[in-house]
Amino acid sequence: MELNRCDWCLKSQLEMDYHDTEWGKPLFDDGKLFEFIVLDTFQAGLSWAIVLKKREGFRAAFDGFDYRQIARYNGEKLEELAQNPLIIRNKLKIEATVGNAQAFIKIREEFGNFGVYLWAFVGNEPIVNHWETQKSVPATSPQSDALSKDLSKRGFKFVGSTICYAFMQAAGLVNDHLIGCFRYEMVQKSKLMP
Repeated sequence: MELNRCDWCLKSQLEMDYHDTEWGKPLFDDGKLFEFIVLDTFQAGLSWAIVLKKREGFRAAFDGFDYRQIARYNGEKLEELAQNPLIIRNKLKIEATVGNAQAFIKIREEFGNFGVYLWAFVGNEPIVNHWETQKSVPATSPQSDALSKDLSKRGFKFVGSTICYAFMQAAGLVNDHLIGCFRYEMVQKSKLMP
């Protein structure tokens, strides 16, 4: 029997696999949250499918998304990344990733954990929406506006409200699976594990 899925993921097996196993599942792990920040940074202005296709290239190029290592990248490493065909070679986004890693570490120092900081924007509970069609799903929310403003104030780049909302969807702060999607109920039952 064919599973009902959100419309956005039906274009490729890669997108379906991501949708079926990761998208929307509540995340608290700082390593995974930073990975999603990096991927969403590079998504700005592009399709998610392009970013997903290059995900393993990003993982290899950016030291497994280790924010501690990325925060220490120097000019030589930035130039190496700008020449790497396995990733999206946008110099501004590459530089932003290093600055975002540094800002990420500062938030961890202040809050003890990035997840603690992040989940406060939704009252420490996933927002559960009830969309019937993909057209109903918004591109931003008051929470993504607030997150965008605060991250920007803390030195993050490429964190407009639309990018923040996509990040919140991916990390499960918002359940935007369509109500007819087989993952809708499963994600709701996922427990946030601090």
